[in-house]
Amino acid sequence: MARSLLFADDADPLKIIFFIAVGIVLVILLPVCAVFARFFPLWVQSVMTGAGVNLFDLLGMTFRKVNPAVILRAKIMAVQAGLNSQIITVKSLESHYLAGGNVLQVIRAMVAANKAKIIDLDYKLAAAIDLAGRNVLEAVQTSVNPKVIDCPSQTGGEQMLDGVAKNGILLKVKARVTVRANLRQLIGGATEETIIARVGEGIVSAIGSAETHSEVLASPERISKTVLARRLDSQTAFEIVSIDIADIDVGDNIGARLQADQAEADTKVARAKAEGRRALAVAAEQENLASIEANRAKVVQAEAEVPKAISDALVTGNLQILEYYKLRNIQSDTEMRGAIARAGQPQSAAIKSATG
Repeated sequence: MARSLLFADDADPLKIIFFIAVGIVLVILLPVCAVFARFFPLWVQSVMTGAGVNLFDLLGMTFRKVNPAVILRAKIMAVQAGLNSQIITVKSLESHYLAGGNVLQVIRAMVAANKAKIIDLDYKLAAAIDLAGRNVLEAVQTSVNPKVIDCPSQTGGEQMLDGVAKNGILLKVKARVTVRANLRQLIGGATEETIIARVGEGIVSAIGSAETHSEVLASPERISKTVLARRLDSQTAFEIVSIDIADIDVGDNIGARLQADQAEADTKVARAKAEGRRALAVAAEQENLASIEANRAKVVQAEAEVPKAISDALVTGNLQILEYYKLRNIQSDTEMRGAIARAGQPQSAAIKSATG
């Protein structure tokens, strides 16, 4: 109908201008009304809480792809908690949001630190911790309420730490480490696994420095004092508050077992050396027997040459027949004297002499 009025032949120019003006106003007012309807409740909330976020800030957040409800809520939390509004500005909150940080969690952490009154946590440090991937709220809670860590970790395979005193007795120890988060070293600091490893090493070292296991059983606190004095929380995200020995069990006599194993090993070595010497002696004896048999063969060979030499001497006249009989008589007399001498010896000795 309005179209027909505008394009009618007798249409009044004033009416045409009026309808055009109304259309322009509607085109302008509709987006304004839409923006007003969306951001007015947030603006009213900001005004009522004193957050100091105006409509233009809320509208700009939309164009910058920032959730205005999150920023306004964080700003209200900061103002109501009495945090420094000059540091925690709308721009800083938007920057942290655009960087991928958790704005609400950072503000909650700062509120918790401010209420605790024992933690000095500023906005830049809290934002840096959050962007580093650490849970800044949990860190603040750990600083206020220290947590207890089992050493060794009960989630692993080992349930007790093994340490051997100087007298060789094995001690099985379980400890509880109370730690507080160190916010200044939370970025780049070592985690709980490092604390557990260092404390376990310190406990084993402290037990190993004790003269006897009785000293450790009598005063377990000496382990805690020794470990705490070594400042094992250096370059970690935690501060060790205390180390408490929860349980100590007496194990095997490792020293005696090692000595027994060493003695057995030494015995085997000695036996091997003795067997080597015996084998050398047997080899030397066999060589001597072979040498004796060789010399005896030479003697027999030499004795076989004696009759030939006597025969040659008789033929050539170098030996007279009477001298030969005289030599035979001397040999017979010598053999008789030997037989008489052997007859006076015990039977076993005589047999041994006769067979030797």
